[in-house]
Amino acid sequence: MDSEFMAVPITSRENLSVENPPIKCRMEIFIMRIQQSFCHALEAFEPTAKFLVDRWERPEGGGGISCVLQDGLVFEKAGVNISVVHGVLPKEAVAQMRSRGKLLTSDQLSFFATGISSVVHPKNPHVPTIHFNYRYFEVIDPSGSVQAWFGGGTDLTPYYLDEEDCRHFHLQLKQACNPFGADKYNKFKEWCDNYFVISHRGERRGVGGIFFDDLEEPTLENSFKFIQSCANAVIPSYVPIVTKNKDKPYDTPERNWQLLRRGRYVEFNLLYDRGTKFGLFTPGARYESILMSLPLLAKWEYCHSPSPGSRENDLLQVLKNPRNWLLDEECK
Repeated sequence: MDSEFMAVPITSRENLSVENPPIKCRMEIFIMRIQQSFCHALEAFEPTAKFLVDRWERPEGGGGISCVLQDGLVFEKAGVNISVVHGVLPKEAVAQMRSRGKLLTSDQLSFFATGISSVVHPKNPHVPTIHFNYRYFEVIDPSGSVQAWFGGGTDLTPYYLDEEDCRHFHLQLKQACNPFGADKYNKFKEWCDNYFVISHRGERRGVGGIFFDDLEEPTLENSFKFIQSCANAVIPSYVPIVTKNKDKPYDTPERNWQLLRRGRYVEFNLLYDRGTKFGLFTPGARYESILMSLPLLAKWEYCHSPSPGSRENDLLQVLKNPRNWLLDEECK
């Protein structure tokens, strides 16, 4: 294993180490460092469980590194995946990009994409699930013209509402956004609230965070620095919450509620998530890595509804009506 990363990079060392490497190579190096630091941060909670490291290659071009931990003391399932893929876009993907306003002149587009995606499902119902994804994408038309952009975000899915944890999480994200414009956090927080929606149930997947796509302004280089700031905020936003809550006692009804909420997580990821759909329909898709986001255990009960006034219902009301988690003085 490369001591700097969880595995040998997908792109050759020779190409990654050239003088003045292109932004796609710098992004690959950065996300591999984020992968290693986050895996090590999670493993620090686990006395025996370690990440399985699975480096894979894609016949159509590129590959990835999937790191998965299962049945730990604190984490029931945690995945931290890197992908570095290239090839030809399916027409469905081109149509989706056009629907977002991309000016694409051909249906035959080559692409390069690299990103990191992680989902952590803890055992204790008082520890939230976290998801983050940061990615770089470029398309090349037959004339050789290149369009490139970044996307991603970080969001939190608790099972029981702890307002202090929500404020801490959102404040870390806001501080990561602040150097790049006073409006960044508010804009991307609203985008997150409106994206992670389980439409058929009228509720959000969690208490939000930040989410954005098609980021290339004011410059691609500035957007890369923004991505780095957000990704570097993941550990300080989440690890203190795990430390605070991992040893809290819980009972069978609380565990049952956690499994029901995980069922909602599955519904969103399989029915609505654009990244999951893009991955599943990309030629040569690696389904094990794409479906890494799904929990080890989940549950569905017919017409389940929490009792009015219960802690479970308190969470549900917030999921139906997103809140501003930061106090006025913290938003200045």
